[in-house]
Amino acid sequence: MESCIMEASYIKMASRNMASLSVEAVNSLLSDLADALEDSTDIILAANASDLARMDASDPRYDRLLLTPERISAIASDCRNVATLPSPLGRVLSHRVLPNGLDVSRVSVPFGVIGVIYEARPNVTLDVTALCLKAGSAVILKGGSDAEESNRAICSVIHNTLFEHGLDPATVTLLPATREATAELLSAEGLVDLIIPRGSAGLIRYVRENSKIPVIETGAGVVHCYVDKDADIEMARNIVYNAKCRRVSVCNALDCLLVHRSIEHRLPEILAPMQDTVNIHFSDFGREWLSHDLSIRFVSDVDDALSHIRQYGSGHSESIVTENQSVAERFLREVDAACVYHNAPTSFTDGAQFGLGAEIGISTQKLHARGPMALEEITTSKYVIRGNGQTRS
Repeated sequence: MESCIMEASYIKMASRNMASLSVEAVNSLLSDLADALEDSTDIILAANASDLARMDASDPRYDRLLLTPERISAIASDCRNVATLPSPLGRVLSHRVLPNGLDVSRVSVPFGVIGVIYEARPNVTLDVTALCLKAGSAVILKGGSDAEESNRAICSVIHNTLFEHGLDPATVTLLPATREATAELLSAEGLVDLIIPRGSAGLIRYVRENSKIPVIETGAGVVHCYVDKDADIEMARNIVYNAKCRRVSVCNALDCLLVHRSIEHRLPEILAPMQDTVNIHFSDFGREWLSHDLSIRFVSDVDDALSHIRQYGSGHSESIVTENQSVAERFLREVDAACVYHNAPTSFTDGAQFGLGAEIGISTQKLHARGPMALEEITTSKYVIRGNGQTRS
């Protein structure tokens, strides 16, 4: 246990250096990191192939684990996007001058050390690193064993780039892919300031129940789309197909299609683009499939759809397709989820798609952060008070 705790203490010291870097220095670091990642494509793909060889290609996690030259370029592009974003630090969140003359401001500051626990998603390694560095924090990465070789290869690129910029490689630390390392990280009170789990409901529940450190949860996505009786069927077909089949293994992929009973006969039209690829289930609800499986239920009206989502939804992303504006507004108002869509697919639930650069996760809780989390959500704040000798009576 002592080894990981000692690593955390080194990272705490490294985080203080990160907080003092200029915006220009951080942006230069991220730009060089993106270039270095693309330059190391062959090395990263070889490591990724070793990970993929240990996983059955039919496993829903296989697509999440898979890296390609195009995906590496996209990860590098997200890193460059983060470099172009305004710094989240030093923003004046509120300001007032009290009757006694005290000048009180609340300003955004780094968390310090952020621990991120995730599963078979090697892209998370760089996405999280870019966001944490931009937000002035050091980061401890605890990836899953399925992506161990991929994560090591990406972290090697990160460490080399940090060293070239005169920064301690411990600023970004990858822990061993073991359960023991997870337990130690969750116990590193005073050394780690925030924990963010990304992965299955089981992982998130374990972190929530065992962490001695504050946690921002990123929840599982049980995602619905309700096709109303007043829907444009061609639009519905395109939206449902994109939400389900763009990438079936991601958390914003469609899991359950709700269809108004009066247009039941038009279901084959809606499913036409994916009729040969999707497995349909008419009685299995509340499941995050992460595969080419899709639940379908016919509902009598928007009340029935809302009731179903309340019972089976996870608070992640929900969508309605309808030309009836009053029905749409009611759906948007009453659905309790981080992201609610009208006439658009849930595949847009993504930090980059929302203009946030990359994302550190999608929060389904309601305290501090909700929905795609990026730079603002991984900063905290402090009050700065300026006086001229006032004393309290």
